[in-house]
Amino acid sequence: MQYVFVDLSIDLDARRVTRDGVDLQLQGLSFDLLAYLLAQGERVVGADELIAKVWAPALVNEETVTQRVKLLRQALGDDSRRPRYLRTVRGRGYQLCAVPLAHAAADGADPTDGAERLLGRPWAKAAAAALVIAILMLGALWWPRAEQVAERRSLAKLHPGGSDTAAVGLLERARYYAGIGQRDDTLRAIDLYRQVLADDGDSIDARLGLSFACSAMMCQHNGGSQWAFEAEQLAQTLIAQDPAHAAAYAARAYAADCRGLIDRAMADYAHAVKLDPAGRLDSLASLAHLQAVRGELSRALAGNLRARSGRHNLRLVDLQLAHTLELLGYAGAAERLLQRSFQLHPDSAFIAAAWPAYLYRQGRLQQAREALAQAQQRPQHPDLWLLAAELALLDGDTAAAADTYAKAAALKPGSGPAESLHRIHSATLDRTWAQARLQQLAQGIEAGDRWPDNWLEIAQLQLALGDPDSALDALDQARQAGYRDRAELTVSPLWRPLRNHPRFIALLEKIATAVAAEREKARLVPGLAELLAEGVS
Repeated sequence: MQYVFVDLSIDLDARRVTRDGVDLQLQGLSFDLLAYLLAQGERVVGADELIAKVWAPALVNEETVTQRVKLLRQALGDDSRRPRYLRTVRGRGYQLCAVPLAHAAADGADPTDGAERLLGRPWAKAAAAALVIAILMLGALWWPRAEQVAERRSLAKLHPGGSDTAAVGLLERARYYAGIGQRDDTLRAIDLYRQVLADDGDSIDARLGLSFACSAMMCQHNGGSQWAFEAEQLAQTLIAQDPAHAAAYAARAYAADCRGLIDRAMADYAHAVKLDPAGRLDSLASLAHLQAVRGELSRALAGNLRARSGRHNLRLVDLQLAHTLELLGYAGAAERLLQRSFQLHPDSAFIAAAWPAYLYRQGRLQQAREALAQAQQRPQHPDLWLLAAELALLDGDTAAAADTYAKAAALKPGSGPAESLHRIHSATLDRTWAQARLQQLAQGIEAGDRWPDNWLEIAQLQLALGDPDSALDALDQARQAGYRDRAELTVSPLWRPLRNHPRFIALLEKIATAVAAEREKARLVPGLAELLAEGVS
């Protein structure tokens, strides 16, 4: 039996606990105690019961239980004052802070399904997917006014006599912390949502908010795939209860998006918009981002402009618009949006990474280095270190590039290309590891992770293995999946060995042809002329 519990994966048969793929040192009675508590769900378990079930036939006292709970918390990195895993219920015993999800393990399989257990978020830019939803859905904006009224009426029925005020207060605090967008605040929001659910397990509002916040832990804060898996389960429960609940579809889409399941995410985002066209501008913008990933640049432009016209706090829509405009060839307008966003939003890791990367793709290397130095003083994103590594490669400093790729990998272990690139450029890539990684990527694609960036990593590995033809095959697969960043292929030293190959040149021409066709369609998108004129004196 296996459990997913908060951000932990727990294998009872193997007596193993991992967080983000890293083993925790949890053995003996500490593991036995955790295993018993998992089986109890969120039930409060007294010390006498624990002595009988965990320590028997040994005779111990309550102090022994207290000390073992303390050791368990230390092993999990838990804080008794702000517990994430195990809380003390004074005078009664101990209780898990969340409902553990149980799974019957087959052939040692990870309890999470599909590509996410192998890949996390693919390639550098893919980590910025669901940009808008990360802000809107976590804050107050994701909940339309009509639903706020319904929420309060629902809570009033569930908590007669005034206790609904406390529940509403907890929900409002949770939304406040979630809307800040920082890791610690998102964790505070998750704790608050769980407190509401501990008192009212049927709270639609808390389940929905918890789903969004859990996805953010993976998508925004480099957490493991267990977060998004829990988010999907929460959203799925709500959809089963109410198939017309637009926000629940948006939550399920966000979870799939974070896990790289692009088809599922697009379908759910589109359905959320269909159910609530005015209230789901966040889903519309997230759908537009995925359309850009797929190479549907004119549709992405139209969706982002429509979402932007709502005049909400869609600061990251400007980031998405900038990238789409850059791909379409409107570099000046893209630069104005990015530079303004970089100045106005120093707390966003996505924006911090996007501005120097734009300068780099434009070939303005010195400006890119200066912007990168500023960005590295801001919230960290793996893209920053991937860019720093490419700049080091341009300088011919392979050792510095390898070290920098290692930093990118450390920010989100097991996700994206950083580990592959580190091994390639530190000369530690062995064929066995590379073949295993290639198989993982292929399995992820087969399971639904069809981000074009997966093919880019495959191409890099094949190139490192001395197979340029297979590398070019993979690059063409990326193109067919929607990859349109011709500038990156031209500037990046990663593709230097292929640059003079006829197939590589033909690939660039195919991308240019596809972009030209999208540009012609984009000319007809309402609002483009006004967007291009923004910031032009």
